[in-house]
Parts: sequence; structure tokens; C-alpha cells
Amino acid sequence: MPRERGEKVVATNRRARFDYDIEKTYEAGLVLTGTEVKSLRQGRANLTDGYAYIDGGEAFLDAVHIPEYSQGHWTNHASKRTRKLLLHKDEIIKLSHAVSAGGYTLIPMKLYFSDGRAKVEIAVAKGKREYEKRQTIREREDKREAERAMRSKNRLGE
Repeated sequence: MPRERGEKVVATNRRARFDYDIEKTYEAGLVLTGTEVKSLRQGRANLTDGYAYIDGGEAFLDAVHIPEYSQGHWTNHASKRTRKLLLHKDEIIKLSHAVSAGGYTLIPMKLYFSDGRAKVEIAVAKGKREYEKRQTIREREDKREAERAMRSKNRLGE
């Protein structure tokens, strides 16, 4: 059987870009059980409430919902358990310094398979204030309105 190639995205955290200013992203491996991998291969996961933290020189991913495998039995996993992240030591040190500096948090952006291995993209992010979120919405709506006007102008000109 040929080995899996490329990248297959399982879940993305679409709310993260709205709620946070993303500073830098890192790719990390995940320590998973067999039924978690099977559940992910079915394309089932939810990153919205998830976060990462550093404890004792190790990185962990918490509150990410990977539902139980439908055909599993007593060997099934807990759906919201804490999972260890696989990062290089220097990356863990950089992340811990960024978080301890204050105002920053680690959030999962994307969960995917890269060449058959489960990976998560975590971001160092700073939370947006309410007025910044409103400004983001306003900019998005202005951009859509401008694109609509350009399309209608192009149709009239043809």
C-alpha cells in the first residue's frame, strides 16, 4: 500500500483570526491513540474551544474535541482529553517566553495530516478587543461592497 502524500486538512479554527491577532505559527506533531487517528481520518474534530499551554518544558493541547470513533468499543478515547504536542526544545522555549511575556496565548489554527502524520498548527496570538472586532467586520463589509461595485461596473461596461 503506498504511503499517504500531501496535506489533508481535518479541521480549521475559523474563529481564531476574528478573535485574535496572529503573531507567529508553529507546526507541531500530536501524540494520539489509535481511535483518535481513526476518528480524525473520518474528518471529525473541533478546534474552537482549544488552547495550548507549556508545563514543565513540555507543550500540551487541551479542550480540542475529537469525537469517539464510531466503530470503537472499550478502547475508545476520551473526546476532550489533554494531548501532548511534539515540538523541538528551542520552539518550546520560544513559546513559553512569548506566553510569559503577557497578553499572548497559544491557540490551535488547523489540524491536518501531513504525509500521513497528524499535525496541528498552533499560533502565538493576542486577543482582540471588542472595538477591534467591529473594525474587522467593517473592513470586510467595505471590501465586499467595493468588489460588488466593481463587478456591476464591469458588467455595464461590456
